[in-house]
Amino acid sequence: MSGTAVLMEKWPVMGRHEQAATWLKIWIDLGRAPRTIEAYARGLAEYLVMCKREDVYPVTANRAHVALFVRELTSRPHRRGANVVAIDSGAGLANATIQQRLVPVRLFYDFLMEEGLRESNPVGRGRY
Repeated sequence: MSGTAVLMEKWPVMGRHEQAATWLKIWIDLGRAPRTIEAYARGLAEYLVMCKREDVYPVTANRAHVALFVRELTSRPHRRGANVVAIDSGAGLANATIQQRLVPVRLFYDFLMEEGLRESNPVGRGRY
């Protein structure tokens, strides 16, 4: 089973978006490390799931949709729940994790721009 097929099985939402699957295959063909590919697939898949839930076509999404994704990331319940003892614990991903999730979304929109499917990238560099 190819690397792309394994990722599509793990994140089926990627297979439902032709451009997303093509983008990921290009990164695999470029020889990126398997963990990098997995992180990119995870980040983009989470974004695509949010787009589906909000009934947004990812190719035409705008900054408001990306901001909604960021808001979702910052308000997620902590996976360790109430067992974490800290003043600000209990909700949201760490800033570094949020940045990690946004990188593949930004790269995906860069790809769409290169393919002529978009004129601009809704994911600002260093703004979120």
